[in-house]
Amino acid sequence: MIPITIDGQPVEGKEGENILQVALDAGFDIPHLCYNENVKPYGACRLCLVEVVRRGRSRMTTACTYPVMEGIEVLTQSEKVLRARRMIMELILAMCPGDKLIQDMAKQMGVEQVRFKKDDNKDCILCGLCARVCDEVVGAHAISFAFRGDRREMVPPFLGEAMNCIACGACVVVCPVDVIRMKEEGDERTIIRWKRTLKMKQCKVCGNYFAPWFQLEKFKERAKLPKDFFDVCFTCRG
Repeated sequence: MIPITIDGQPVEGKEGENILQVALDAGFDIPHLCYNENVKPYGACRLCLVEVVRRGRSRMTTACTYPVMEGIEVLTQSEKVLRARRMIMELILAMCPGDKLIQDMAKQMGVEQVRFKKDDNKDCILCGLCARVCDEVVGAHAISFAFRGDRREMVPPFLGEAMNCIACGACVVVCPVDVIRMKEEGDERTIIRWKRTLKMKQCKVCGNYFAPWFQLEKFKERAKLPKDFFDVCFTCRG
């Protein structure tokens, strides 16, 4: 175990962990939007900023990307940190003014007015979490960032239909601001934001539609499963 200090309290972390992991496990409240333990840290939202003192030198850094090191002192509530977080929260609120989670977080951090131009036409905070889950966990590589600056957005390749999307819904689950929606009608499932609609397979036992054909074929191909493995849904198989 690696000993560190967070806000004056001694804490221990494991090798390979980052400050945010250790702090959250120890009960410290550090705001974050783009962090998910199932994917590599990215530091996109910048909300998890902390002040790290190492060998007498202080620097601000994102807690999710800074590895645990012996002897470091972490400050999560210094005035410098809180001021920087409020600025970042103000920028995020201007980018995504209609989301309740963002509104609640801003209120909690004392951000009541936004000095930046609000964009009511945007709803994505560009955290990249959906793409990282799609790449690193699902392995579909169906979406990615495109363009730069204020035109930056998350889209399928070549701005068309997300042809590699298997409609698994992982991006729907991890999106922190709930802008990726999924609907099922009859024998079809649609990931609305990526304009991807796939036919669903029907369970031979209960008759319910349980997963897209395209998704199941990909799973069978990767895992080298028998052809009839997905003839029955997960519930009936159990």
